Amino acid sequence: MGVFSKRPVGDIEALPEKRSTSENDSAASHRDDGAVAAETFVVGDSFYAKAQRAAGKFGVEQRGIERVPEDERTDSSMSSVGTLWLSANMVVSSFAIGALAYPIFYLGFIDTILIIFFVNILGITPVCFFSTFGPRFGLRQMVLSRFFFGWYGVKIIAVFNILACIGWSSVNVIVGAQLFNAVNGNMPGWAGILVIAFSTLLITFFGYKIVHTYERYSWIPCFIIFMIVLGEFAKSGHFQNIPMGVGKSEAGAALSFAASVYGFATGWTSFAADYTVYQPVGRSRKAIFLWTFAGLSFPLLFTQMLGAAVASAMSINGGENEYMDGYHSSGIGGLLAAVMVPTLGTFGKFCLVILALSIIANNCPNIYSVSLTLQLLARKSQQIPRFIWTFVGTCLYIAIAIPGYDHFESILENFMLVIGYWLAIYEGISLSEHIIYKRGFGGYDVADYMTPSRLPPGIAAMTAFCFGAMGAVLGMAQVWFTGPIGKLCGAAFGGDVGFELAFTFSAISYIFLRYFEKKHFGR
Repeated sequence: MGVFSKRPVGDIEALPEKRSTSENDSAASHRDDGAVAAETFVVGDSFYAKAQRAAGKFGVEQRGIERVPEDERTDSSMSSVGTLWLSANMVVSSFAIGALAYPIFYLGFIDTILIIFFVNILGITPVCFFSTFGPRFGLRQMVLSRFFFGWYGVKIIAVFNILACIGWSSVNVIVGAQLFNAVNGNMPGWAGILVIAFSTLLITFFGYKIVHTYERYSWIPCFIIFMIVLGEFAKSGHFQNIPMGVGKSEAGAALSFAASVYGFATGWTSFAADYTVYQPVGRSRKAIFLWTFAGLSFPLLFTQMLGAAVASAMSINGGENEYMDGYHSSGIGGLLAAVMVPTLGTFGKFCLVILALSIIANNCPNIYSVSLTLQLLARKSQQIPRFIWTFVGTCLYIAIAIPGYDHFESILENFMLVIGYWLAIYEGISLSEHIIYKRGFGGYDVADYMTPSRLPPGIAAMTAFCFGAMGAVLGMAQVWFTGPIGKLCGAAFGGDVGFELAFTFSAISYIFLRYFEKKHFGR
């Protein structure tokens, strides 16, 4: 009987077509699931098969959430791991995080720098850790999460990841559009959003290889321009060492800003392994971890601290403040224009355009990964090629970003906090399973990833997720809601400790519940 007729092919449900050559069927049945799934790229007359054949002619990556076989993990460049994250974070949206410390949270400069340093290190550590899973298993992060949340539970996690990817892309593209507006006040926000969105689509459409190639080099012009920003701002003499506040008001603002920084830094966790699955299976986990750490930490710390320094000029009292005026007229774009345009003129505007286009590098991982996550939702969605989902994801975040253009600050602050909440829960559960119950990498049987009956039931994970959500609610301090614990952590709107409580509640409850789940189900 044909391998396409009676069992799933890779992550794709059995296709209706049968192969006529029994010899080929027998050979395929002894190969890795991912290798078998590759046959569906060229066999049959289904829409999926036809679309994949067309994609192959243009060099578009055909593989979706199927496991990457060991003989296809040929990405021998270690530096590409670091440069991907370097380019994705050497962008103006990262600069915006630091810049919002003063106008949104009214923090002093020194406490802002300390928060940026320590919270970023905390936030990127899970990203570095899960990046090491890619070479070992050849599975995308959401597929890998079946080992933590089970076959059905991971679909709920996938929904959160889709919302996160679409949300990040929307927030990022608004920052880029603000820069275009700062260069040319006649350019509406929607036009800038479309330019960046379709440029990102062009790259992510082709897949893993082109994304890595683009990210290898795109950080260079952005780094040069940020150095020019640093030099011009230092020369202006407008830096203000805003003093640190005191009391519950300062504590609350510091905690809330920390939650925002954490949400941005740890936001890559839910698709960390997506960008190392083509690394050789024997690749050193330590090397992957360190390259990822270097690629994330340098741009995040550099751009956010630079943003905090430039934003300090908005606190200058007396007379006209071009920094504050620029910020009020065009947001982060106007703030950067106040640094670059007065002294550099047309060249300064050119630099702002390049920074606006830097958003492409930040959105590429989001849109590439959202297409993979959409495939995970159901068998029907798995039969739609990855590159089509890339287009769908792009349309979704455009539809959100255009009406949200005029509300960037509130969207950014609230969205980053919510992202921090759910990822803290994800990390609390997955790290607990890996460390306590899997006891390291030796506890995984990668062949089980396509067998629901051999994966965790997911009851403990989803119950722990609810406990984590309860912790987030108790500790959050949002404009629209402040939890009872959040109220205790600061004056006025309180201080946000949602992600700390979300992680703690989910991890502790999962460790307890998983013991009984495993004892009862044996898996």
